[in-house]
Amino acid sequence: MPTTAGFRATAESSPEVVLAAVGGATLVCGTRPELIKLAPLMRLFGDECSIVYTGQHYDGPLYSRIRADLPPSDRFLELGVGGGRRGDQLGRTISAVDEILATHPGRVVLVQGDTTSALAGALAANAHGLPLVHVEAGLRSHDRAMPEEHNRVLIDHLADLCCAPTDLNRRNLLAENVPAERIAVTGNTVVEALEAALPPAGERADVLAAHGLTRDRYVLATIHRPENVDDRARLAVILGELGRLPLPVVFPLHPRTAKNVERFGLGGLLAPLAVLEPQAYPAFLALAAEAAVLVSDSGGIQEEASVLKRPVVVVRRSTERPEIAGTFGVRVPAGPRIGEETARWLDDVAGHRERLRYLESPYGDGSASARIVAALGSLVHRAGSAIAG
Repeated sequence: MPTTAGFRATAESSPEVVLAAVGGATLVCGTRPELIKLAPLMRLFGDECSIVYTGQHYDGPLYSRIRADLPPSDRFLELGVGGGRRGDQLGRTISAVDEILATHPGRVVLVQGDTTSALAGALAANAHGLPLVHVEAGLRSHDRAMPEEHNRVLIDHLADLCCAPTDLNRRNLLAENVPAERIAVTGNTVVEALEAALPPAGERADVLAAHGLTRDRYVLATIHRPENVDDRARLAVILGELGRLPLPVVFPLHPRTAKNVERFGLGGLLAPLAVLEPQAYPAFLALAAEAAVLVSDSGGIQEEASVLKRPVVVVRRSTERPEIAGTFGVRVPAGPRIGEETARWLDDVAGHRERLRYLESPYGDGSASARIVAALGSLVHRAGSAIAG
């Protein structure tokens, strides 16, 4: 591990002081949600940070929107790994990240979430003996059919510092015998990422006008998870339920979903929906903030709904974000309950909006990035002459 002899980092140390002690940071990521959630840390770290983008999300239009969402950086490294079978993609990504880390000795590595890219970054950091920080640690669906569940468990047990968004996540880690000194409850960086990107009310109104929409008079839906879109029957059921909702349904079409709609011959089920291309993050947030209800299988949207104070119907067999259950969200399987639960939220849109506005998000107050840096400083301080012991 890199030495930090004579360094006295504390929770009050500035990002510059903390990062100077470890020789800077390398952020490894490969998808749009990772980049969005890491953007606050990129801004905080500034020139002390390199971003390694693996290219796990490799769709051209989607990637151009990813880059538009990010703070400018001269230290953005693109690997272009692309897709493929999960094992092959993981192996190629580990090798590519390994090559990068070989030229960046002495850096702490940060990964976010539960993607193939995050696991590859964690394994490459471990192979190099570099300290690893896991942002968004401790989430558990307890669903072993989810590849992401395997990824997040492995990353947490490799990490020198697990940054848990909530106390529930901390308890999950403790239950798996992750030492308490390796865990910090930080909140989720999605809160500050959203607050930075959400357009003001006037601009949100312009976004709605451009699509012919009225506040609280439409549903915003996104569906992209393999469990929902890789199965023809399940995808048909979901699209059919969305098409029968009593309000217009705005449907940004994920590349994976678009591909499978065509492959399965389900294009006719898109006809009742207002299909859009994937949106830049601020435009998507504008649509989400003014919608009557969100319907989604996205993990990030479950968090964003709690910050935007909007209800969300989660179309999943399991979720690693149960904190919003019974308040901002309800989880349903693919089937009639999509329409039933959406209708329940539509019965009094104004009343639900007023009630939800007073509920706190379980994901923190927008200071997660500062807490992550403070936790990293405390880790360095505890380690004495070696950052990770």
